Order: sequence, then structure tokens, then C-alpha cells
Amino acid sequence: MLSRQHAFTLIELLVVIVIIGSMLSLAVFSMGSAGGTRELHNEADRLAAVIALQLEEATLDNREYGLQLSKDSYRVLAYDEPRAEWAPLAGQQTHHLPDWMQLNLKLEGTALQLPEASVTDDPSAKHAPVPQLLLLSSGELSPFSLQLRDSRPTGQSYALSSDGFSLPQTRMEQAGK
Repeated sequence: MLSRQHAFTLIELLVVIVIIGSMLSLAVFSMGSAGGTRELHNEADRLAAVIALQLEEATLDNREYGLQLSKDSYRVLAYDEPRAEWAPLAGQQTHHLPDWMQLNLKLEGTALQLPEASVTDDPSAKHAPVPQLLLLSSGELSPFSLQLRDSRPTGQSYALSSDGFSLPQTRMEQAGK
């Protein structure tokens, strides 16, 4: 019995190469157009992770933490009991958002006016820092809704929210909200 070998023709190989090339170009094109949305989503996830981590630290250390926010930055604060004041958490820097990204905060349903200027790590600042979000050693946190918004005309936004008892959840908001 003779076995018949089947080889690919040049046309079949060219068709496969064209299909693979088309799929790759579509993948690259779609990734390039979603860069801002992806970065916004990553930043929302990062902030949710920072809050979750500090809430766990607060419970384990039996210490109160807070999050100080401005329109374009945030940092973690720790409550210093002996001095009875909030202080920047040692070893952590202020996290600055990209120029096109903004934060908007609602505490217990009430919108707060966040400062325009970035949160500063300068120890010689005139006023002691004050957090807007509290992360308590009891495992509770301030009920909040925090919006990370792309301030460009076609920008999207992500919201982080918590009822005060659960970890923050992130969700994409509809355009124009």
C-alpha cells in the first residue's frame, strides 16, 4: 500500500501568513487605542490594593491609617498617638497621577473639594497633614466613592467605592458621568 504525502502549496502558506498578519495588526491597533483606559484601570486597581493593604495593616498593627488625597496625588498617613497627629507613613512616597488623570471624592454621599495642589512629602510643611479616608484598626474604613477620571475630552472614568465595611470595589463608569 502506498502512502500519499500531502504538502502545503505556496498559496496555502501565503493565505495563512496573511491571516496571521491581519490578526496581529488588529491586536496591535486595539492595544494602542486603549492605552489610556488601561492605564486608568491599572491606577484604580492600584489604589484599591493600597487601601486594602493598609486596612489589613491597620488591623494587624492595631493602628489607625488614613489616605490623604488631592486632585492629582495621594499618600498614606499613620496616626501618631504620642504626638496626637497624622504623619506620612515612613518609607512611602506620595503617588502622583499622570497629568491627564484626576481624583474626585465623595464621603458618605457628599462630594468633597479636593485640593488642587499635589500632596507634599515636605516635612517642613506649615500644616499637619489630614487624611480624607480613614482606615481603622477595627477593620472599618470611611464609606466613600472615589472617581479616577481621564480629563481628556474622550476620557473614561473608574470608580472605587466601599460601604465602610467591605474592601473597595472598582468599576468602569459610563462616559459623561
